[in-house]
Amino acid sequence: MEFQKYLAAWIAKEAAYSAMHRTKPMTLSYGLNDSPVGLCAWIIEKFRGWSDNEGKIESIFSKQELLSNVTLYWVTQSIHSSIRIYNENSKMPLVFGKHDFVRVPVGYAKFPKEIPTPPRILIEKGFNIQHWTEMPKGGHFAALEQPVLLANDIAEFFKEIS
Repeated sequence: MEFQKYLAAWIAKEAAYSAMHRTKPMTLSYGLNDSPVGLCAWIIEKFRGWSDNEGKIESIFSKQELLSNVTLYWVTQSIHSSIRIYNENSKMPLVFGKHDFVRVPVGYAKFPKEIPTPPRILIEKGFNIQHWTEMPKGGHFAALEQPVLLANDIAEFFKEIS
């Protein structure tokens, strides 16, 4: 399957963070809380790798936006809470049984540079997809990268289900 090949390639290139978050959340958190340069590098690398910027991060985010994000983590020392969820989820991962299905209407905006998500046909096996949009641009940080596209799509979803 094409998605499996894409996922394997993405994991080989980008998923080291996830392994660290799942297995060593405290070590990573202490290290990042102790080093503003380390914290900055860790966070900015994610913005660069997971946004639709074609290798030019400042074409999408200003230095002020990037440094404001890093500063928020630094001042509040909250990097641990953003990392810990991976560890907790690994203890009890979401697993759908044969007859499990989320009936609540779901809208999904698929941004091309988002972290890999299964194809719609697989997601529909567990979720009541009522609205699906293939976005022309954007990535993991869609609300910051493409706020108008995202807001319009959310509004459209709620119009459709109301």
